[in-house]
Amino acid sequence: MVYTNGYDHYFQEISADIDRCKTDGKRIVCGYTSDLDVLIDWNENTFNHITAAFLEDDPSFNEGDAIHNLADFTRIACYCAMHGLGGEIDITERSVCDYLLSQFKSCFALGGTGAQGTAALSTLGFPVIVHPSDRSREVCQLMNHPGVVVVAKQGLIPIAEACSDELPILHIILQFPKGAKLNIKNKLYEIPVSNRLILDYDTKHKQIVVDRCFRDYCESNAKNLYCYSISGFNAITDIQNLLKEIDILEAHYKKVKENNPNCILYLEGAHYYNFEVRDLLFERLSPIVDILGMNEEELIGHAKTLGKDTDESCLSSVMESLQLLLEKFPVKGIVLHTKDYSMYYGSEISNVDMVKGLTLGNLLSGTRARTARYGNFNDCKETIPCPLSTVGLAFAEELERIRTDQYVRLVPSKYIEDPACTIGLGDTFMAGVLIAFVK
Repeated sequence: MVYTNGYDHYFQEISADIDRCKTDGKRIVCGYTSDLDVLIDWNENTFNHITAAFLEDDPSFNEGDAIHNLADFTRIACYCAMHGLGGEIDITERSVCDYLLSQFKSCFALGGTGAQGTAALSTLGFPVIVHPSDRSREVCQLMNHPGVVVVAKQGLIPIAEACSDELPILHIILQFPKGAKLNIKNKLYEIPVSNRLILDYDTKHKQIVVDRCFRDYCESNAKNLYCYSISGFNAITDIQNLLKEIDILEAHYKKVKENNPNCILYLEGAHYYNFEVRDLLFERLSPIVDILGMNEEELIGHAKTLGKDTDESCLSSVMESLQLLLEKFPVKGIVLHTKDYSMYYGSEISNVDMVKGLTLGNLLSGTRARTARYGNFNDCKETIPCPLSTVGLAFAEELERIRTDQYVRLVPSKYIEDPACTIGLGDTFMAGVLIAFVK
């Protein structure tokens, strides 16, 4: 299929989609986790000072790594920065958090895939049902837009009425910019790609956090749901915590699909602390959910556990890995999002324009990268003239020559030369895709 630039066309449809939600009374649902992100203000000198003071071993990052002290922090952070890698890692000692916050300037932002997806959609004007796990005043305030509601025992209530007096859960976000210089053991390195580390001092999300009243509402009102975004299991480190709840989750999603086969269930991936947890979750839920969402690092990790190395610079290699995953996890399709393009790979979903979803996903995430905020209409409109990624365009042209039995659609991303933000781009992308299910 020949790619045609549809950014302006699909952007023009958003107002009608919002009106449809308000007229029909149907909703997009986003679950399950939220937190208060602490955004570190990158300082090259400070990072190099910490590295010089605490780096003991050569930089490295291995599956299951956690940060117990500042030597662990420098070892992992240097490795990720050197290679332009992102990730999410546990901090087990509060003293590490306190030290980092004493050395770097910082500010607060919203965290959690479901929460950020809600913020991105509601900034445009979509009404959303959200399941926040952190209901602190600080977190709820960041999602407090008209039309954002929470399920309570008495029914749907505005999120402002769902606030608690609990302290917020803190996730420390360290963004490192492309081109920054690292002094590691008296050798100079340059960061090749802008990316971020998410450092979690967080015990709440080691458990399943889905409220019973939320499950009951979604099952009873499934006919009023356009789609249901599922995320927030990645911080579970003990597989027993998942095994205790997986039967309940499985039955819940089956009930939603039974009551509304047209409700799209979208399971968004993340960096999982425990690959056993990831694989069990995907194996049990893939026969029920419609779509798996992931970025290229997650795809590479999945494929590697299945015995395949993925060359992300080679489209056919990426598609081979997607095919391998689709055979392992039999969903209708996989949505892959990268800095250069997004792709849907699988089978066609009736009455769903996946090109629209990919395009609006790229538009919303590109706007956040460009402006460092969830884009309103004007912000998104100003992103449309930005050039398309040359890598994405080359992949789109190459796809035209590839023969495949799968339904494949690819949309080049907007190229943002020097992103103002690398946090929440995948979450914001997912929000844009969900708009395609408002039909």
